[in-house]
Amino acid sequence: MNMKSALITGVCLLVFLGSFLLSGSATVYLNLAAFMVVSSGVAAAMMLGNPLSRLREAFSAAARSYSADSATHGEIVRTLLDLSVKSKIDGLLSLEKKEHEATSSFLKSGLILLVDNYSEEEMRDCLSAEMHFFKLRQERCERVFRTMARLAPAFGVAGSVIGLVGMLMGLNDTAAILTHIPVALISTLYGLVIGNLFFAPVADRINDATRNELLNQKLILEGVVAIAKEQNPYKLERKLASFLPPEERSGNVEVLRGITRKYIQRRKQEAAEAEQMEPEESRSEKRSGNDEPLAEAV
Repeated sequence: MNMKSALITGVCLLVFLGSFLLSGSATVYLNLAAFMVVSSGVAAAMMLGNPLSRLREAFSAAARSYSADSATHGEIVRTLLDLSVKSKIDGLLSLEKKEHEATSSFLKSGLILLVDNYSEEEMRDCLSAEMHFFKLRQERCERVFRTMARLAPAFGVAGSVIGLVGMLMGLNDTAAILTHIPVALISTLYGLVIGNLFFAPVADRINDATRNELLNQKLILEGVVAIAKEQNPYKLERKLASFLPPEERSGNVEVLRGITRKYIQRRKQEAAEAEQMEPEESRSEKRSGNDEPLAEAV
């Protein structure tokens, strides 16, 4: 979550909590018994239905969805265009260094398959399988929070029943009635707030992060396959641009031209440095032999 989103969320939460003060003191809404009924009930139900490792995985996925800033689709496109131009000029084996520099594990897997000379069908099979099982893992984590969002209001109602039973048991005792009424009412409030303000939004956040990452992975899959087929980088740019919203498609051609110029200038500089280290006879032979422009490679 970026700073702007965190700030807006904080303001909304303060307004929501402040609205409780309009009807009385904040201490009226603090009830340990009601909180224990809802929280312990949800925790017990989740432990009965899921192994501890799955719950840890779900909370880790939730933390990643809020803390980790994944690459945007535009950044993925620019990275793939850079790799495409580099492979055209320096060859596929030059991407081995990029494999170690890749921050995305999926991109790293794609580059490994590319450098190891897997066929197009094999690359699609391997990367599609990785995408499939990533989606399954994320859906399982999302389901954990969906279940908690459903259980919290149910245990809030259970707390209300507990409070009503206690109140009926002490009909002749005013103190007992006053003790159990808050439990009956506030446990329902806790269940609704916890389920709909925390658990359900976290599940939505995991779902959004999953869809965003799957689109990045699809971009990488198509880009890696195109690089393996030695597709022209400008044709690759047109293909990858179709994944982006219309407002994000402009500018990629200029970026590609800049990437091409960068690699061509670097290659020329390396050639000039190598030429300076050779004898004069070898330099004159090379100049008269072949002076093909590097730009034709892309």
